Amino acid sequence: MRQASVLIVDDDPIVRLDLRTQVVAVGYTVAGEADSGGQALALARNLRPDLVLLDIVLPTISGIEVARTLMAERIAPVVIFTGSAGSEVAAQAYSAGVMGFLSKPLRAQDLGPIIAIAIARFAELITLENEVKSLNARMEARRLVGRAKAILMEKQGMPERDAFRRIQAQSLALGKPVHEIAQAIIMASEISA
Repeated sequence: MRQASVLIVDDDPIVRLDLRTQVVAVGYTVAGEADSGGQALALARNLRPDLVLLDIVLPTISGIEVARTLMAERIAPVVIFTGSAGSEVAAQAYSAGVMGFLSKPLRAQDLGPIIAIAIARFAELITLENEVKSLNARMEARRLVGRAKAILMEKQGMPERDAFRRIQAQSLALGKPVHEIAQAIIMASEISA
């Protein structure tokens, strides 16, 4: 099984070196290192690490904005760290969608579990989003089929069961999904109206 990879982002090379040592010590690989927000975004998009470990205070783009972008693009989960933890900073991190929050100095015994949890939670988030997309697509397909059945029932005077069977038969005959046939019926009805 492959070790999960971590992108380390801090403008201080000493902190990055310490984090590299800790990340490796708790069983992860280091995908890369960045010293600015802009570099962090570029590397994360290119390397696709399993997690980004990110300082809040960075040159070019703040850690909060980097986290917001990475989470919006679903590139990787973000664990953010700072030397100035407070409720305002925590609220900003939360609104950016980060998966974990640590205060400096970071300790390996804290780092390992939070990385594991963040990676697992991110995977759950992606799975749930995919399930929601699938459910929405199925609901839309049902809505289209219902509308197409109503059109066939009204324009051709057929019972609902027969209208559905006709849609199914066309689907099989043309090798297309039922919702595409339904959409074609709706479009044809709108054109002829």
